[in-house]
Amino acid sequence: MTDRILWAPWRASFVLAKKEKGCPFCKAFKVKKDSVKNLIVYRGETCFVVLNKFPYNSGHALVVPNRHIYGLNQLNKAESDELFDVTRLTVKVMKKTLKPQSFNLGMNLGRCSGAGIPEHLHMHIVPRWNGDTSFMMVLDKTKLVSVPLDFAYDAIRKGFEKL
Repeated sequence: MTDRILWAPWRASFVLAKKEKGCPFCKAFKVKKDSVKNLIVYRGETCFVVLNKFPYNSGHALVVPNRHIYGLNQLNKAESDELFDVTRLTVKVMKKTLKPQSFNLGMNLGRCSGAGIPEHLHMHIVPRWNGDTSFMMVLDKTKLVSVPLDFAYDAIRKGFEKL
Protein backbone atom coordinates (compact mmCIF):
# COMPACT_ATOMS: atom_id res chain seq x y z
CA MET A 1 0.00 0.00 0.00
CA THR A 2 1.27 3.49 -0.85
CA ASP A 3 1.60 6.00 1.99
CA ARG A 4 1.67 9.04 -0.26
CA ILE A 5 -0.16 9.89 -3.44
CA LEU A 6 0.77 12.75 -5.75
CA TRP A 7 -2.57 14.17 -6.75
CA ALA A 8 -2.40 16.59 -9.68
CA PRO A 9 -5.96 17.17 -10.98
CA TRP A 10 -5.01 20.48 -12.61
CA ARG A 11 -2.99 18.45 -15.14
CA ALA A 12 -6.13 16.66 -16.38
CA SER A 13 -6.40 18.99 -19.38
CA PHE A 14 -2.90 17.87 -20.41
CA VAL A 15 -3.37 14.18 -19.70
CA LEU A 16 -6.78 13.97 -21.41
CA ALA A 17 -6.04 16.31 -24.33
CA LYS A 18 -5.47 15.02 -27.84
CA LYS A 19 -1.73 14.52 -28.21
CA GLU A 20 0.07 16.57 -30.86
CA LYS A 21 2.23 14.82 -33.41
CA GLY A 22 5.94 15.34 -32.97
CA CYS A 23 8.07 16.60 -30.12
CA PRO A 24 6.69 19.67 -28.31
CA PHE A 25 10.22 20.72 -27.29
CA CYS A 26 11.48 20.63 -30.89
CA LYS A 27 8.39 22.56 -32.04
CA ALA A 28 8.97 25.26 -29.41
CA PHE A 29 12.69 25.42 -30.24
CA LYS A 30 12.00 25.98 -33.96
CA VAL A 31 9.99 29.14 -33.19
CA LYS A 32 12.58 31.93 -33.53
CA LYS A 33 10.71 34.65 -31.58
CA ASP A 34 10.37 33.63 -27.94
CA SER A 35 7.19 34.64 -26.17
CA VAL A 36 4.66 33.32 -23.70
CA LYS A 37 3.31 31.34 -26.68
CA ASN A 38 6.34 29.00 -26.96
CA LEU A 39 7.29 29.57 -23.28
CA ILE A 40 11.06 29.68 -23.94
CA VAL A 41 12.67 32.03 -21.42
CA TYR A 42 16.35 31.42 -22.31
CA ARG A 43 18.44 29.98 -25.13
CA GLY A 44 22.02 28.82 -24.65
CA GLU A 45 24.46 27.34 -27.14
CA THR A 46 23.30 23.71 -26.75
CA CYS A 47 20.16 23.88 -24.61
CA PHE A 48 17.22 26.11 -23.74
CA VAL A 49 14.85 26.77 -20.82
CA VAL A 50 11.12 26.44 -21.35
CA LEU A 51 8.31 26.76 -18.82
CA ASN A 52 6.02 23.79 -18.29
CA LYS A 53 2.61 24.62 -19.79
CA PHE A 54 0.94 22.31 -17.25
CA PRO A 55 3.13 22.89 -14.18
CA TYR A 56 3.22 20.96 -10.93
CA ASN A 57 3.96 24.36 -9.35
CA SER A 58 4.19 27.97 -10.49
CA GLY A 59 7.36 28.60 -12.48
CA HIS A 60 8.02 24.90 -13.22
CA ALA A 61 10.78 25.04 -15.87
CA LEU A 62 12.57 22.52 -18.04
CA VAL A 63 16.16 22.65 -19.29
CA VAL A 64 16.17 20.93 -22.67
CA PRO A 65 19.02 20.05 -25.06
CA ASN A 66 18.59 21.67 -28.48
CA ARG A 67 19.24 18.27 -30.08
CA HIS A 68 16.42 15.73 -30.01
CA ILE A 69 18.01 13.07 -27.79
CA TYR A 70 16.48 10.76 -25.19
CA GLY A 71 19.35 9.57 -23.01
CA LEU A 72 22.08 10.95 -20.79
CA ASN A 73 24.71 8.94 -22.66
CA GLN A 74 23.76 10.72 -25.89
CA LEU A 75 24.87 14.10 -24.51
CA ASN A 76 28.25 15.27 -25.72
CA LYS A 77 30.58 17.04 -23.26
CA ALA A 78 29.46 20.56 -24.25
CA GLU A 79 25.77 19.64 -23.92
CA SER A 80 26.32 17.87 -20.61
CA ASP A 81 28.25 20.81 -19.16
CA GLU A 82 25.74 23.40 -20.36
CA LEU A 83 22.73 21.38 -19.22
CA PHE A 84 23.96 21.52 -15.64
CA ASP A 85 25.28 25.11 -15.93
CA VAL A 86 21.92 26.31 -17.24
CA THR A 87 20.13 24.35 -14.51
CA ARG A 88 22.20 26.24 -11.90
CA LEU A 89 21.60 29.52 -13.73
CA THR A 90 17.84 28.91 -13.84
CA VAL A 91 17.75 28.24 -10.10
CA LYS A 92 19.67 31.50 -9.56
CA VAL A 93 17.24 33.45 -11.75
CA MET A 94 14.20 31.92 -10.05
CA LYS A 95 15.59 32.72 -6.60
CA LYS A 96 15.77 36.40 -7.61
CA THR A 97 12.52 36.63 -9.56
CA LEU A 98 10.05 34.24 -7.89
CA LYS A 99 11.71 34.02 -4.46
CA PRO A 100 10.96 30.36 -3.64
CA GLN A 101 12.23 28.81 -0.41
CA SER A 102 13.49 25.65 -2.14
CA PHE A 103 13.50 23.58 -5.36
CA ASN A 104 12.88 20.11 -6.70
CA LEU A 105 15.26 19.15 -9.54
CA GLY A 106 15.14 15.95 -11.52
CA MET A 107 14.83 13.87 -14.67
CA ASN A 108 12.42 11.11 -15.58
CA LEU A 109 14.34 8.84 -17.94
CA GLY A 110 11.78 6.74 -19.80
CA ARG A 111 8.01 6.36 -19.76
CA CYS A 112 7.96 4.00 -16.74
CA SER A 113 9.72 6.62 -14.61
CA GLY A 114 6.97 9.14 -15.31
CA ALA A 115 8.40 10.95 -18.33
CA GLY A 116 5.62 12.68 -20.24
CA ILE A 117 7.99 13.28 -23.15
CA PRO A 118 10.49 10.40 -22.91
CA GLU A 119 11.87 10.91 -26.41
CA HIS A 120 13.53 14.26 -25.56
CA LEU A 121 15.77 14.49 -22.50
CA HIS A 122 15.00 17.33 -20.08
CA MET A 123 15.72 18.47 -16.52
CA HIS A 124 12.80 19.62 -14.34
CA ILE A 125 13.24 22.63 -12.06
CA VAL A 126 10.27 23.11 -9.74
CA PRO A 127 10.33 26.09 -7.36
CA ARG A 128 8.75 25.41 -3.95
CA TRP A 129 7.32 27.69 -1.29
CA ASN A 130 6.38 26.96 2.30
CA GLY A 131 2.71 26.06 2.24
CA ASP A 132 2.48 25.50 -1.54
CA THR A 133 0.84 22.18 -0.78
CA SER A 134 -1.99 23.10 1.55
CA PHE A 135 -5.25 21.79 2.92
CA MET A 136 -6.96 22.85 -0.33
CA MET A 137 -5.48 19.87 -2.22
CA VAL A 138 -6.16 17.46 0.60
CA LEU A 139 -9.73 18.46 1.44
CA ASP A 140 -11.09 20.04 -1.72
CA LYS A 141 -8.94 18.54 -4.52
CA THR A 142 -8.15 22.12 -5.53
CA LYS A 143 -4.68 23.28 -6.54
CA LEU A 144 -3.81 26.81 -5.50
CA VAL A 145 -1.57 28.41 -8.15
CA SER A 146 -0.40 31.73 -6.77
CA VAL A 147 1.75 32.84 -9.71
CA PRO A 148 0.10 32.71 -13.16
CA LEU A 149 2.04 31.29 -16.12
CA ASP A 150 2.32 34.61 -18.02
CA PHE A 151 3.65 36.40 -14.92
CA ALA A 152 6.19 33.64 -14.25
CA TYR A 153 7.26 33.76 -17.93
CA ASP A 154 7.81 37.55 -17.86
CA ALA A 155 9.65 37.49 -14.52
CA ILE A 156 11.98 34.62 -15.38
CA ARG A 157 12.69 35.87 -18.92
CA LYS A 158 13.57 39.32 -17.58
CA GLY A 159 15.77 37.67 -14.95
CA PHE A 160 17.78 35.94 -17.69
CA GLU A 161 18.02 39.20 -19.65
CA LYS A 162 19.60 40.96 -16.63
CA LEU A 163 22.48 38.47 -16.47
